[in-house]
Formats: sequence, structure tokens, C-alpha cells
Amino acid sequence: MLPTVRTRRTHWIATAWMTWALMSALAGDWPSWRGPTRTGRPAANEPVLTQLPSAPRVVWSIAAGPGYASPIVAEGLVFAMEAQEGKEVLRALEAASGAERWKAVVDETFTDSQGPAAPRCTPVASEGRVYAQSCRGKLTCFAAADGKTLWSVDYTKDFAATFVGEKGNSQGAMRHGNNGSPWVESGWLWASAGSTNGAGMVALNPQTGTLRWKGGHEVAGYAAPMVGTLLGVRQVVNFMADAAVGFDAQSGQVLWRHPLKTAFARHVMTPLIVNDRVILGSHQTGLMSLQFTRNGERWLVFEVWNSKEAAPNFSCPIVVGDRIVGLGAQRELVCIGIDDGKVRWTQSGWITSAADKSHAGFIALGGTSALLLSDSGELILFDAGGASCRELGRAQVCGVNWCNPALSNGRLYLRDGLRSAGHWMCLDLTR
Repeated sequence: MLPTVRTRRTHWIATAWMTWALMSALAGDWPSWRGPTRTGRPAANEPVLTQLPSAPRVVWSIAAGPGYASPIVAEGLVFAMEAQEGKEVLRALEAASGAERWKAVVDETFTDSQGPAAPRCTPVASEGRVYAQSCRGKLTCFAAADGKTLWSVDYTKDFAATFVGEKGNSQGAMRHGNNGSPWVESGWLWASAGSTNGAGMVALNPQTGTLRWKGGHEVAGYAAPMVGTLLGVRQVVNFMADAAVGFDAQSGQVLWRHPLKTAFARHVMTPLIVNDRVILGSHQTGLMSLQFTRNGERWLVFEVWNSKEAAPNFSCPIVVGDRIVGLGAQRELVCIGIDDGKVRWTQSGWITSAADKSHAGFIALGGTSALLLSDSGELILFDAGGASCRELGRAQVCGVNWCNPALSNGRLYLRDGLRSAGHWMCLDLTR
């Protein structure tokens, strides 16, 4: 029988713990999907990686249940979601050793044809709390220290969202689960409830779970929302099932809506907000840049460019200098200019799986360098700033991987394998 919460009680060596906590704080955490800013970029004070060991040292490796959720790192702990005994489970692991501090049940698992019955949404940590969202649309807040449940909401019960699974022509999250990780910032939590009954997006108080606003009538896609500023207005930008939508971050008012439809609403890419533009796209729409003008309260949206070569499937690109680097439609790396969308270079041969199943997890480093974790478990350091892609280092670090890695204090935290017999791993990239 799986317990709801299990806490590991141990005697701590105070000096060692304080040293690790200080190192983590200095280097910065990776507390959310795609890092602290949701852009694939580590904390500003993360040591710059200039070379990659040919065989990075494995600091620790522990067994993991099935899952697609990526790990996060906050306050000396790694938070990871996996399936155990038919439940979606959140685990808190000591970042230094991999030892389990606690684990808690989030929800029942969900089964479809797309993979194992397991979590698909990356948790998010903030100010001593960690938030976990299940495929079925249950969002729970836990105390990061001991796993105590602090509050929980259910999108179907509390906001009249619909979740049916693979039935008929169901679209987006109602078909394959709520995958888009919520965003927490400055006393606000925004989540894609996906209700067509006036709660496409919701804003909650992260301390109490109470509703601050609900807005829109959009079914959720699979993308995580991005919070940023466009034309001086702080807003939540999300790639929903039928459109890209901008919500006023404080009121929930729908500021603008750009219709985008694809088969079964397979919208996965987290939007990027760059220079008052929104960059987003899918395998069918292409990667596009949206620009905005205002006429009083009315927002006007138009496409600046659209790149079919850089069309993302379910991998999210990164910004490197004045360029965007991601995985294109033909499983090759594609580098395009932010301003014009023109291809600067392509790199083939790094991703070997079929194009419709290809994935790469990207991390933007200092200058024009970046890391890529391929779906076959190769970690590649490269420079994206020239007329062609320049490889700087390569190492085989794990097996099959569709999850983004987390970089903190020179260590890479990742998932090895998606189904049973997988592992959570920590690698030292500094030696």
C-alpha cells in the first residue's frame, strides 16, 4: 500500500548540510519547467560551462518509476514526479546524495495510447512550497520540507473543466492530460485550468490556493504558460488548444487572441517573450514571431515571420544571443534569426529517432554556447554563434530521454528512461 506521505528521518551533519545549501543558493536553483525564467537558461550566477567531460562523473543514480515529467532543483532538494502503484507521486530527493526525504501521492494515474500511465507535468517550487499538477487536472501544494499537503484544487470540480481522455475528437489537455506546468511569481500562481466555462486560465494565491481571477474560454493545450511584459503590460501568454492568448496578469482580462489550430491541438512549445514579441509554434503551424500594436484598449496581433524549417514538435527552443536554436521539422537542429526568422545554420545527425518522435532538451549557457540532451541520451555542448554549428564536447550520459535536464551548481539532474527500470541521475559537469 502506497502511503500518502513518507518522510525520511535522519540525523544531519550540520556543517555538510549548510555547505551544500550555501553552494546551491550561490549557484542558483532550477525551480521550474525550463529553469528559473522558463527559457532554458540557468540562474545568472550559475558557473559558465566552457567544456564538457567525455565521461561526466555520476554523483548518484536512483531507481525511478515511469514518467515524462522533468526534475527541478530548489533549496537543496530535487523534486521529481513518477508513477508508483497506479498513483502519480511527487518525490523530494536530497540534491547532494539522491536520498529520498519524502514522497506524496498527487493523483490517480491516467492511461492513453501515448505512453506509460505516469505524470507528464513538471512541478514548480517557490518559497518553501512545491506545486504538482496531475494529468487529470488536480493541482496540489506541498510543504517542501516535509511533503505536508497545504491545499489542492481540481480543475474539473472547481472550474468545470472537461477531461475525457482519448474519446472522439477531444482536443488538447482534455485528451492527453494537463501537461503545462503552472507558473509562480511574486505571490501569484497562474495555471491552465482549460475550462470553456470562463476559466481557461486561473490565477491563485500560492499560499492558500484561493482564486484571484479566472479568464477566457479556452481548452488547455500542452504548453506551459509564460509570464512577461508586452508593450509595458505584464501578462500571461499561453499556447492554448485553439489559439495563442495573452491575459492581463493582474486581472485575467483577455488582451489578445491569435487563432492557431492543429490536429488534436498538439501545442507543446512554451512561448518565448523577446523584444516585445512572442515566439511560438507547432509541428503544423511552423515557428512564428508575433508582434503587437495597441489602439486604445484594443490589441492587434500580426505575424512578423513564420519558419517551417524550425517548426517544433514537442521540444522547446532557446534564445542564444540574437538567434533561436531548436529542433526542426526534420529532426535537425535549426538556428534562425530572432528579427527575420531566416535560417542561419542547420545541423543534422545529432538526433537519430524518427522525426515525429524526436526530442532534445536545451539549456542556454553564457555567450553563444548551449547544451543539448538528445532523446538517445547524448549530452552535447555546442556554440551557436557562427555561420555553422560548432561542437565543443559530447558524452553519452543516459538512455532514452524525453525530459528536460536541470542545471544547478555545475551539476546536471536528469531522468534516464521513460518507462519502468528508469533512473533519476545527478552528473558532475565540472570534472
